[in-house]
Amino acid sequence: MDYNYINHIDSPADLKKLSLYELPAVCSELRQFIIEALSKNPGHLGSSLGTIELTVALHYVFDTPNDKLVWDVGHQAYAHKILTGRRDRFHTNRQFKGLAPFTNPAESEYDAFIAGHASNSISAALGMDIAGHRNVVAIIGDGAMTGGLAFEGLNNTSMDKNNLLIVLNDNHMAIDPLKGGFTQYLVDLTTSAGYNKVRWRLYQLAAHLHLVDEQKRKAILRRNNNLKATLSKQANNIFTGLNIRYFGPTDGHDVVGLVRILSEIKNHRGPKVLHIITKKGKGYAPAENDQTVWHAPGEFDVTTGERLTGNPSPVTPPLWQEVFGQTLLELAKENKNIIGITPAMPSGCSMSIMQKELPDRVYDVGIAEGHAVTFSAGLAKAGKLPYCNIYSTFMQRAYDNIVHDVALQNLHVVLCIDRAGIVGNDGATHHGLLDLAYLRPIPNMQICAPRTAEDLRQMMRLAQTLDGPIAIRYPRGRSPQECSAPEPLRYGKGVKLRDGKDVAVLTIGAIGNTMAEAIEDLRLKIGDLRFAHYDMRWLKPMDEEILHEVGKHFKTIVTAEDGMIAGGLGSAVLEWMTDHGYNPRVIRLGVNDQFVEHGSTKELYHMLHLDKEGLCESLLQAQEK
Repeated sequence: MDYNYINHIDSPADLKKLSLYELPAVCSELRQFIIEALSKNPGHLGSSLGTIELTVALHYVFDTPNDKLVWDVGHQAYAHKILTGRRDRFHTNRQFKGLAPFTNPAESEYDAFIAGHASNSISAALGMDIAGHRNVVAIIGDGAMTGGLAFEGLNNTSMDKNNLLIVLNDNHMAIDPLKGGFTQYLVDLTTSAGYNKVRWRLYQLAAHLHLVDEQKRKAILRRNNNLKATLSKQANNIFTGLNIRYFGPTDGHDVVGLVRILSEIKNHRGPKVLHIITKKGKGYAPAENDQTVWHAPGEFDVTTGERLTGNPSPVTPPLWQEVFGQTLLELAKENKNIIGITPAMPSGCSMSIMQKELPDRVYDVGIAEGHAVTFSAGLAKAGKLPYCNIYSTFMQRAYDNIVHDVALQNLHVVLCIDRAGIVGNDGATHHGLLDLAYLRPIPNMQICAPRTAEDLRQMMRLAQTLDGPIAIRYPRGRSPQECSAPEPLRYGKGVKLRDGKDVAVLTIGAIGNTMAEAIEDLRLKIGDLRFAHYDMRWLKPMDEEILHEVGKHFKTIVTAEDGMIAGGLGSAVLEWMTDHGYNPRVIRLGVNDQFVEHGSTKELYHMLHLDKEGLCESLLQAQEK
């Protein structure tokens, strides 16, 4: 397709050369460009389609990169990438060694702050504003206003002298439709249309009459609040109640209107909020009609809207998340005390399976991981059995809640940690590499990791019978085919998968399947069994019977885990051997003190030498020394 406008926009300076009334055509081209690009190279479609007009308006009005745009939830920012010199490389977005999946200051000076986790924009932007930047804008949306950090930032914004502009991109969505009181509150604000129109005209009149200097502004705001009390049942909204000037709500898909509003308010002194209403997936009917699926739809046919998911064979194993969701429903039907909790990920973690049949026993708490954990602690304290499912990378934000509210009281909370290990194209902000290391030091915490789908089912079932907190961590993707009868799960016990005479190999979780393949390949090449393989299953408590056996009979131990080496399984084995008087050589395989970039899981595991080829090489080196 020919793009008459965006092919000539290599920076926001080029955008500013256009007339105001050419901007809708720019938006139309950006929308088509993103749709075409993501149909072949999958990414986050719906969110970026919803922010195209806002992105164009912001770069048209503000002097970026001198003025700072701080994006919250970086999958809103594809149009931003295209307008800031990355159009010709956009086809590499989320690919190995290509453009980053989210905003990243290491990639472009136009990316003011990294954005992979939600709700950080207001706090970061406030810091930049107070540090002296001329104009700073925080763009928060896609459910990020449900996060506690966003409200902490708002509170501080109202207290400190600043000129921060917060753009609230209100589309009533995260991945799934938003739940909770704040979402309904925004709906109520939106419906106060008469009041908002009159108030905006009042501001425009004040500006025209040069009445908006700092001394007179307060008098205008007082009159404005009196007008609000007359036209609205609410005396204040949350923003004006915090002394943050509120503008809106306004149409977030009217680029000309947005330019005019932003031009009016950008030089107003003091903190301010512009509330815009957008539609996730705007401009592409399939994405508008099924916003959850089209958040990140994979490859698709642009013309028909058909998603190109392929045709899995009847024996295709289920996704790990599906195993979790189906098992949780089974357990919940048997045990009336089981409650499901998820922070805005019911479809992503497949808790939607239970939500559909038992809606009164599933709570989607919004993008609020800390609250999800402490809410679970309250449920457990009152005698319920919460299964709290949080992606590994997002569980990091609930660490104090796990320590202080769950573990310290030894409460029976089941933490189901999805997306553990390497997750692929979303990159460093989304890999789940830290959980084993950050959970292991916590007193009372019990930690296990399944190698197969049946392991996960048994771990979830066993978790009902335990006391205290238990963490079950499992990866993204499909569980492996189970070719043999599973070994029954026992608390704190691992299982020997293969005998060997030279090297003991200890793994935990799904990487044990790759290790088993590597050992089998070496057996075929070497011709004998040199590597004993143990699936530990439990990181805490560890199987001391296995560890004594290994310590007594092997001089070399290899550990492998799909997480950080420091603090994980390898560290635990090394510590145990030292504490019990054994002195084997312990070779630890995993991720060594680095943030791992984006790319396919196949590419990343190969880069880290944790694929079958890399594990074979490491085992041979261990055996030869």
